[in-house]
Amino acid sequence: MSNAIGKPLSRVDGRAKVTGEAKYAAEFNAPDLAYGYVVSGTIAKGKINHIDTRAAKSLPGVLEIFTYENRPKVAWFDLSYNDQDAPPGSPFRPLYDNKIKYSGQPIALVVADTFELARYAASLVEVTYDVEPHETGLDKHVDRGHKPSSGIASLLKPPPPKPQGDFDKVYHESPVKMRGTYVHAVEHHNPMEMFASTVVYEKNGKLTIYDKTQGVTNSKMYVTQVFGMSNDDVRVIAPYMGGGFGSGLRPQYQLFLAVMAARELKRSVRVVLTRQQMFSFGHRPATIQHIALSGTTDGTLNALYHDAHAETSRFEDYTEVVVNWGAMLYPVTNTKYDYKLVDLDTYTPLDMRAPGGVTGFSALEIAIDELAYNMKIDPLDFRLKNYSDRNTADDLPYSSKELKACFEQGAERFGWSNRPLEPRSMKKEHNLIGWGVATGMWDANQMFASAEAVLTVNGKLRVSSATADIGTGTYTIMTQIAAETLGMPVDDVIFKLGDTEMPFSLISGGSWTAASVGSAVKLVCQDLGKKLFKLAQQMPDSPLKKAKLEDIEFADSRIRLKSNPGAGVRYVDIVAANGGRAVTESSTSLPDLLEQRKYARNTHSAVFVEVMVDEDLGSVKVTRMVSAIAGGRVLNPKTARNQILGGMVWGLSKALEEETAMDNVYGRFMNHSLAEYHVAVNADIHDFDVIFVDEVDHIVNPLGAKGLGEIGIVGVPAAIANAIFHATGKRVRDLPITLDKLL
Repeated sequence: MSNAIGKPLSRVDGRAKVTGEAKYAAEFNAPDLAYGYVVSGTIAKGKINHIDTRAAKSLPGVLEIFTYENRPKVAWFDLSYNDQDAPPGSPFRPLYDNKIKYSGQPIALVVADTFELARYAASLVEVTYDVEPHETGLDKHVDRGHKPSSGIASLLKPPPPKPQGDFDKVYHESPVKMRGTYVHAVEHHNPMEMFASTVVYEKNGKLTIYDKTQGVTNSKMYVTQVFGMSNDDVRVIAPYMGGGFGSGLRPQYQLFLAVMAARELKRSVRVVLTRQQMFSFGHRPATIQHIALSGTTDGTLNALYHDAHAETSRFEDYTEVVVNWGAMLYPVTNTKYDYKLVDLDTYTPLDMRAPGGVTGFSALEIAIDELAYNMKIDPLDFRLKNYSDRNTADDLPYSSKELKACFEQGAERFGWSNRPLEPRSMKKEHNLIGWGVATGMWDANQMFASAEAVLTVNGKLRVSSATADIGTGTYTIMTQIAAETLGMPVDDVIFKLGDTEMPFSLISGGSWTAASVGSAVKLVCQDLGKKLFKLAQQMPDSPLKKAKLEDIEFADSRIRLKSNPGAGVRYVDIVAANGGRAVTESSTSLPDLLEQRKYARNTHSAVFVEVMVDEDLGSVKVTRMVSAIAGGRVLNPKTARNQILGGMVWGLSKALEEETAMDNVYGRFMNHSLAEYHVAVNADIHDFDVIFVDEVDHIVNPLGAKGLGEIGIVGVPAAIANAIFHATGKRVRDLPITLDKLL
């Protein structure tokens, strides 16, 4: 066997990315390519009174200006459509009519021979509006919150658990308690690559679309349904993606506009959004949470209340799992939950790394810290005291839970035992020093996925699936899984993805890609191995002729006897005996739902943070962070560590810097650029350390891998907030914690 899994293999696509060989959606060219530029609306609610396109259209080289008045009729405007990540409601329809639903809404597409001309012509389009009153501030409208609509989305985003026990009575009678309100600002994804679609129009009307997406199958499904096209007439390709973080789970409006223009003009068209337009769709929603906890004098948590109000659009009910986590993690049997949405005149929020989880835990774990201090108990000791091997909310045992090992190993690495309990007890010159801890948790899901494996005439292995690599290392770990399963060197394995002509895979998100596509890759390679074994048995003088499947192993690019490793057949010889024809197999991996539903399946983390707070200025520096992760089998420690470090950096950014500011007078996001939307930079990052604790889990999926894309961020903001409290004695419940909140 090659034992490729578990090795710190460098990214197999790394060279292509650093040399510029990797091509992204806006870099694919076509003959006679036209360019589209989006005109964005400037009011939050109302109607378009008039669009004057005459000056723009008079410019030589301007091909067409599409508005609601002249857009072609498409199937979508009469029918609903399916989207793998769509919440309940009626999805936004670009250029549908003259109604304005949110500020920044696309209201026209200028198509010209060059990008520069299209951009200039767009500046000449004049629009007048009938303005209507709008509502964009969550805090001003919480009184009209409503229960979310139910739908298929609730399978992955379940509603809050039903109440247990008697929270009100137990909370009232408990000797130690806390209650707090936690506010969380809007955040935008801001991947480096802007959203783009290059639509290549073929002479027969077929389309090849290069789209920025986290799921080519989702984009294809969108196009075929919206435009009433057959599956054979649409191909979507996305081999590389310059960051997504959830923003590419749903098809964005540039895809619709580019396809519409290409079909109408019978010409290839590219539409790329600007950085400012990247703020005009999707975001992590503003959320206001209320938490109340109580316990006994011996440190036992006995009651938990958690409610949340979150924003959504007027046209869709976007939900997150925000309040469910407390009883999933802690053994508390007196609980009460509530979760409501407030419709605002904004675009629908969108899944953003650990949606709901990082929001809920940012409040919950600050509250846990508060209660521990009210009990005068070390926050880590409190968590260990209230440790549970069962998910109390669902009354299920965990398939595996090595969180206690995370606490122990993380605390030892960090030096937690030297921490004084009292706030403001550590100081260095004019800086206050604080240490904080928090727990993180995320789902360990497996979805169905398909893959194809081909052993080529030269003995190489080519494996493919229509999944995406959103920067997580999917190319690399799939190569490792295939190599190990068939006992081949990784250099002899090529993994392909991001093309709808490949076997079906769902969108890449939710930390399920490694588990889902990885299981499909393992299965198809096993099935291919069985086919190769049968062919090998039919070869003249085959040493495997009388062997059974359990007697053989796949190693050194050959099938050999376990009892006599020298006796075997090389893969290249099997292909040669097959008439020189490649050997192909396709397989679909399905989760074992009957078995999996007996268990709670989650990843866990323990995050330890040191901060330095300037006593005079209130500025915060995160000087050290240790994240201990229980994420099942680690397929590649190098790419896995990269994922966790990325989550730690983003968690710091979320805790201290990131917020999109809404001007409620105009209903418009003001800081819609990377100059004014603050994110963590190199100077903010200091001593970050990652620990992967050993965790064996044969229930989550055939690989035992749980997925690491999101667990890295979940506990970080709360750990930083708790460290700031330890440093300053000031409890800040509003994220981000900017220096004005500490002065």
